[in-house]
Amino acid sequence: MLPVLIPIAVLILVAVSVGSWLQFTERQAVDTVRTVGSAAADRVDVEATVQHVDAAARELLLRVRVTPRGRLGEEQGSAPVADLNLQTSAAALGDLTFKAHQRIATRDLQVAISGGSISDYPFDTYETDLGFGALLGGRQVPVRMMFSNNDTLFSVSATPAPSRHGTAVVVLDLSRSGSLLVFAVFMMVVMWALAAAVLIGAWYLTSRSKGLVWPALAWMAATLFALSAFRNNAPGMPPIGSAMDWIAFLWAESIIALCVIAVVVTGVRTALRTDDTHQP
Repeated sequence: MLPVLIPIAVLILVAVSVGSWLQFTERQAVDTVRTVGSAAADRVDVEATVQHVDAAARELLLRVRVTPRGRLGEEQGSAPVADLNLQTSAAALGDLTFKAHQRIATRDLQVAISGGSISDYPFDTYETDLGFGALLGGRQVPVRMMFSNNDTLFSVSATPAPSRHGTAVVVLDLSRSGSLLVFAVFMMVVMWALAAAVLIGAWYLTSRSKGLVWPALAWMAATLFALSAFRNNAPGMPPIGSAMDWIAFLWAESIIALCVIAVVVTGVRTALRTDDTHQP
């Protein structure tokens, strides 16, 4: 058993090592904070964090925390010294307003995304612009933005864009995370593997004229319905008709369904022929 156990142990060790490295790399990407904008002492800090990306609705939910620094804020930056109007980019659904001398609360902001289609799942990509400018008491003040991502189903890269008048602007590129992509590809491979297993079983039963083998039929029918439930567990809830369906799911379901029908038809013919042979 030793020549068999050693390669298995090495394979497990390699798989765990690669998986740990991929998880660490993805965790580092999620924890990365991108800083753009002004570094002036008197500025408005904007911490923008992606909470959730809704590809079906073509928008992302952004959690925004605003902190006026230096002479622009009071009570350690928890309130502005004058009315603060945080202007957003065209993709964001509305600006944010904070009253003077009142505590600033964290706000959620919806941002529209474009440039992709969820039907390309799990290979769909999107993009959008995110920018902030600030008016304090009607006067333009510099802004520094700290951008991060908390949605583990999407990988978001932020590229600084040219800005003026103290604004902070980034271009966001969104794609499915590495772990989701690996899992979705694994699901497609499993779908084809199950379809191939059922096809081989159907070929054996029909070529050997085994008749109606009820355990085999039960296994094939269970695989047909289990595959649908397996597909519906795909992370991100892709709609029917996505790339994953056309690459694997719909074909696998069709193959399995045809195999069940072929086995039943062949089995019934074999059973009837056997009954006719045994009749006196």
